[in-house]
Formats: sequence, C-alpha cells, structure tokens
Amino acid sequence: MDRLPGFRDFYPEPVPPGDNLAWSADARAHVFAAWRHTARRYGFREYDGPPVESLDLYTVKSGEEIVGQLYNFTDKGDRRVALRPEMTPTLARMVAAHERDYKKPIKWFAIPQLFRYERQQKGRLREHFQFNADILGETSVAADAELIALLIDALRALGLSATDFQVRISSRNAWQEFYQRGVVNAEAGGAGEYEFYQIIDKLERTPEDESRKKLAALGFALEAVKDFIAAAQPTLELQAVLDNLQARGLGDFVTVDYHVIRGLAYYTGVVFEAFDRQGEFRAIAGGGRYDNLVHLISGGKIQLPALGFGMGDVVLLELLKARGLLPRFSGAVAVYCLVEDETLRGDSLALVQQARDAGLAVDYPLTPTKPEKQFKRARELGVTHLVTVERNDAGEKSVRIKHVQTRAQQSVPFTAAVAALIAELPPGR
Repeated sequence: MDRLPGFRDFYPEPVPPGDNLAWSADARAHVFAAWRHTARRYGFREYDGPPVESLDLYTVKSGEEIVGQLYNFTDKGDRRVALRPEMTPTLARMVAAHERDYKKPIKWFAIPQLFRYERQQKGRLREHFQFNADILGETSVAADAELIALLIDALRALGLSATDFQVRISSRNAWQEFYQRGVVNAEAGGAGEYEFYQIIDKLERTPEDESRKKLAALGFALEAVKDFIAAAQPTLELQAVLDNLQARGLGDFVTVDYHVIRGLAYYTGVVFEAFDRQGEFRAIAGGGRYDNLVHLISGGKIQLPALGFGMGDVVLLELLKARGLLPRFSGAVAVYCLVEDETLRGDSLALVQQARDAGLAVDYPLTPTKPEKQFKRARELGVTHLVTVERNDAGEKSVRIKHVQTRAQQSVPFTAAVAALIAELPPGR
C-alpha cells in the first residue's frame, strides 16, 4: 500500500534513495533538538495540544474559506472537527482558558505536526512539523526583538550564519497608515483593506501588470506602493527592534523590508519572515504580533497581547541539506558484545545490562550466531568498541575490550568492564 500524497515517511539513516518523500528521522531529531535547546535557553516552556480541534476554532479566526484547505470531517459525536493546520489558535484557546494560572509574560514553544489539504509544491507538503514560539502578555517591542533573536539563534544552532539567511522585518501598522492615507485620496474608495494586504503579500510572486490592476481597483498606484517599499524607512517600533538586536550583536541578520506584510488578517504590529540569502527556497519562518487573537478566540472575555512565529521543517531541512550542514548520522550503538562462548551468554547479558544501566548504547546477538556474522553485524552498526566475556582455566571471568579503529585492546576484570568502557567512550555514547 502507498502512503497518501504529500505525506512523508521518516527512516533511520541511510534513507532509501529515489523516493523524495522518504526523509531522514535522524535529521528530524537533529533539528528538533536544536529547536528545543535554543528555546529553553531563552526561558521558553514547551506545551502541546490535541491534533484534532473543533472546526470553529479555525473558521472564527480565518473565515469559512479556510475549510477548503483543511482535513476536516464530522466525528461520531456529530461535531465538525479538523486536523490542526496551525498551532496559534490552539495556543490562544489554551491560554484564554487558564491565563490566570500563569505569570506574565508567558513564553511557550511547541513542535506540532500540522496538516493542510493543499497543492504540493517545492517546500510545501500536506503535513509538516513546525517550531512555534510565542510570547503572551507583553506589549513592549522588546518582546518582538526577543522573538526575532530566538528565531536567529535557532537557525544559528544548526550551523547557518548571516551569509546564509536574513530576517526581513516590517510593520502592519506602517502599512495600515499607508492604506488609510491612500483611501482618503483614492477615487475608488477604501473598503478592501484585507484585500490590499493580500495584494502586497503576493507582490513579489505576481506579474506586475496583474498587481497594478488589482491595486488600481482599490484606488492605489503600484508606483506609490513600490516607492514606499524602496524607501524602507523604519517606524519607531521597527527602529527599536533594530536597536535591540544590534545591541545583541545580531544586527547583520536583520533588515527592514516592507514587502513582508504577512497575509493573515490577525497580525497587528511588527511582522517578519526569514529567507535564505540565495533566494532558492520559500520563507524559512514567519511571524509577528497578533494582539487581538486571544480576545477573538475567548469570545471577547480575555484581552491579552501576543506575538509569535512558526518555522517549518520542510524548507529548513532542504536548506540545511543544500548547504551541507547536516551531520553524518551514524548508528546509536557504540558497543557490541560478542558472544563467542554460549556458556557465557548469561554473563554477557549481565554485562550488556550493566553497560546500558550506565547510559551506554550496547547491542549483542540475540541468538547463537557464528563469530563472522557477529563481526559483520558490529561493522554494520558502526560501533567503536567490541567487548567479549571470557573465562580462564581457574573460572575467573574477565572482559576483553577492543577499539575497532585502532585495534588496541585490553583485558579487565568483569566487575571493572563498565568503568573501563566509560573511560574510553566519548560523552553521550
């Protein structure tokens, strides 16, 4: 049976060749570890929510038109539900329900798997994992800078530098002011603010004549829009973010770019997206301030400012692979216990268990196996050390420890074998 279109299988290395939806489970774990480590360094706590939510949670935020992009169905309780396409509505629901139980600002992150029923294309599938980080309960632009710094450091933790990516920051407030100034003077009137934002969001991906016609229908000139973008004059809030990041030594990673507007209607302030410098891929990450979403999700009961970003694994893994920044993944097993004498299998099992209890990754032949097959299996696993329990004529047990690469070996008393292995192996093996 085949997997569904747009979904991936994650295999341990080596990944089967010739299948573009066979991805590396080791690479995914590598990225997740970097995300988690970086978020915790910034004082963020991990949360999660259900992969299935009420459909209303998404339509109240994005309107009924989003239903066509979702995996949605009616469950056995006759409820309209959907697989989560994004995490922010779940976060807003959770925080709205229990915000009094947490000190502000709330700094949370999650790594959910998300689902959207849409056309597959480069960098976009029907499922992906995403690093979400959000700050709730803080109005200062210092929080915006903090989130952008976290985004930068999450990418730096994976080996990317300022020569590889750039975060482009913009402001919905600046665009709202531009729109309102234009509406006053525009003959066509100005009822289509959201439509205007959609046009700007797609400006770089839409033919110029098409954008010109759409803008003219709203009473705006494409040239005026392009002039505003080209000036790249930072607002006070954007300048504060730039100054904050410059003080951290992260100024080279950020630039003002009013092409960025984030098409989603709920953004209210600073918005940003991260792109690779060579322009080979879709946006690596994106986010911004959404001060009204918790109020909307709570039915007007809770007013809590918020901001956050999402970073998907699909584009990021493609970028890391293209830049040669994924490490060479080897097997997790460091030690292989050879059982050359079946009368010593019980002692070999004791040694294996003691080594595992000490934190070492150890494997052994489950059944009686010829020595050459045991050596072959050890090579396949890429172990660094071989151990063998031995017994002399006096019945005393010892353990022979052999370093695979150097072929150096030593014999130690059985009771000292685990300590000797720990002394030879690098941390974490």
